[in-house]
Amino acid sequence: MNTDEILDIIEEMFPDAQCELNHKSAIELIIAVVLSAQATDVSVNKATPALFAAFPTLDDYDKATVEEIESYIKQIGLYHSKARHIKTLTHQLKYEFKGEVPSTMKELTSLAGVGRKSANVVLSVWFGIPALAVDTHVQRVSKRLGLAKPADTVEKVEEKLKRKIKRERWNHAHHLLIFFGRYFCTARNPKCEACPFRDICQYLKGRTK
Repeated sequence: MNTDEILDIIEEMFPDAQCELNHKSAIELIIAVVLSAQATDVSVNKATPALFAAFPTLDDYDKATVEEIESYIKQIGLYHSKARHIKTLTHQLKYEFKGEVPSTMKELTSLAGVGRKSANVVLSVWFGIPALAVDTHVQRVSKRLGLAKPADTVEKVEEKLKRKIKRERWNHAHHLLIFFGRYFCTARNPKCEACPFRDICQYLKGRTK
């Protein structure tokens, strides 16, 4: 079974796979992505309406204290460091990028709290630039389906997926793999009995977690 066939099957299972972080602007998206590190999209979406309402512009974040930002995201893990990241990155956007979210990997990863995965999400979801973000779900599914090796780093998984998946499918493939990992091939108690990939699954063969 090749990669295209795998993605086609997952697309049949999850035809509505898309970014689940609620946002109305590039600034809201990048903040939501920073908040989503080691947290669920559900928990982020519960916090961001009040946060975005309280700080509708970069000027509002600039005037706010870290403690004020913290008060809106306390239900999210690592909220102390995330509040500091938000304070710094919004300052960077205002003064270094003229109030605009940049659209290159180098510029995005220069922002506080934004790593390669987060930058790929912004490039893909907001700018429509071919990118493939590897989060925990994508990494797990890729290894279980034999698209990457168990010991591969996140960067290596991304590299291999980009080789095996057609460039025009990168953006959607990211969401398909996330949905499959989030709702079917879960870390604990995956739905193996109903899985269409039992024949190729490295997890069932005991070769990966």
